[in-house]
Amino acid sequence: MTNKTHDADVAFIKALAELLNENDLTELQVKRDYAEDDSLNVRVSRKPPQQVMAAPQQQYQAAPAPAAASAPAAAPAASAPAADADPADHPGAVTSPMVGTVYLQAEPGAPAFISVGASVSEGDTLLIVEAMKTMNHIPAPRAGTVKRILVGDGDAVEFGAPLVILE
Repeated sequence: MTNKTHDADVAFIKALAELLNENDLTELQVKRDYAEDDSLNVRVSRKPPQQVMAAPQQQYQAAPAPAAASAPAAAPAASAPAADADPADHPGAVTSPMVGTVYLQAEPGAPAFISVGASVSEGDTLLIVEAMKTMNHIPAPRAGTVKRILVGDGDAVEFGAPLVILE
């Protein structure tokens, strides 16, 4: 009987793995109860394919291409898409120290912490990243002017994702 249960569990886990791949999921967790004191907890996960991660970068590069073709000077246009392609490489980029959800204001209806063109001092709150129900204020690492805000209110961010460009 134990071997039959084991074989059924293996088949169940394989089916979950197939479901994960077929629906392009990164993680799946299931609890299967057999009896009062007998259950199976399964968590199947995988890394997302690199093609999915590269797609947003391709979109950034594709948007400026028509402008570069219509512009007579190719040198300035060539440097602009490079800056847009990967904002994390910008020397003034402020990146997320954690995975979470971004909030641009302290509470709904309140004014935003920053806006494009605003001057900030070192230590001023730029935005909030909520992680595990904890609101983490992200301070300005140095004084400067906000050149770009790269995230929207309520956006999910990954560790190291560029949030703001300060100059």
